[in-house]
Amino acid sequence: MTRSSCAISQSLEIFGDKWSLLIIRDLVYLGKETYGDLLKMEERIATNVLADRLMLLEKEGIVTKEIFVGSKSKFKYKLTQKGIDVYPIIMEMLFWGVKYLDVKPEQRVVAKLSKKRRVEFVKEVMTKRRKELAVRN
Repeated sequence: MTRSSCAISQSLEIFGDKWSLLIIRDLVYLGKETYGDLLKMEERIATNVLADRLMLLEKEGIVTKEIFVGSKSKFKYKLTQKGIDVYPIIMEMLFWGVKYLDVKPEQRVVAKLSKKRRVEFVKEVMTKRRKELAVRN
């Protein structure tokens, strides 16, 4: 149940905490797939928070959960099309953060390279993820 009909307010219901966007970042940008992979993020997410956010993202149709091949108790998380479409937002946050915050030098390099061909770069990443999504379905 939403509290508002405002698109920004409703989006913040999903992405209003840092963890949801960082999980999506790791799935897209760092190629992480499993709960264990995501648990190792640099920002040190708590196990209960990770489980909660993954459930929310799955409920909202942003990620899917599949049984990991070779293990019935291990799952693989993948972005849906809805999740892939969040990527440009994350990239814009990267560009803003590099411009105004004290970040790692390698992030400045990635942002500089990406920003030169901003639209093309984001489209390339999203196209790659869409192809991966199509192969799974």
